[in-house]
Amino acid sequence: MENKVTFNGIDGYWYKYPHPAVTTDCVIFGFDGTRLKVLLIQRGIEPYKGKWAFPGGFLQMEESAEEGALRELKEETSLKASYVKQFHTYSEPYRDPRERVITIAFYALVKIEEVKGGDDAKKASWFSLNEVPALAFDHDQILRMALTELRCQIHFEPIGFELLPEKFTIKELQNLYEAILDVRFDRRNFYSKMMRIGIIDRLEEKASPTPKRDAFLFKLNQDKYKEFKERGFKLEF
Repeated sequence: MENKVTFNGIDGYWYKYPHPAVTTDCVIFGFDGTRLKVLLIQRGIEPYKGKWAFPGGFLQMEESAEEGALRELKEETSLKASYVKQFHTYSEPYRDPRERVITIAFYALVKIEEVKGGDDAKKASWFSLNEVPALAFDHDQILRMALTELRCQIHFEPIGFELLPEKFTIKELQNLYEAILDVRFDRRNFYSKMMRIGIIDRLEEKASPTPKRDAFLFKLNQDKYKEFKERGFKLEF
């Protein structure tokens, strides 16, 4: 059975069927030059008051899922993300003790900066992956899947460069890829591969006044990466 209603000047229908609530959660990754980190908020309200979780909340009627994720991120941490990607929807019936809740999950890459809790977040803080506490709801599962997705996508998109300054050293780039993929590369092999495929350009600038090769600064060659991606290129290590 249905009834016609008007919402914000738009005609629609109201149905007599159960409707689940919808939330968005955002897994925020940052890089401190050595370690991959994740941003968590400490919940200031029940359920799971005092437990750590990802920034997120209930979707408002007039916004898209991505808009809701970015809004909650800004409200709870004061951060803005330049890169966000939807990676999964969580719909297990009893994942939230309050009501039937479906969560659309995103991950985002940001440069690490000071954060502060806001809205219903008591505080916000960065954690290294090996220091993440037990999380509220099913956020442990969400973190594992977000990390798996990030490790997959870094082979196809230059997403890791969102975590670096515009100009970086080879050492910084290698540290980033090692932190994301949880592997160790030979320095010379890594440098040779990056230069051979042409994904980065060496600048006539150095990070420090030393004759070392890895002291030179580099930039991502966006045109070359787009060309590789269009041809189905995959970055293998």
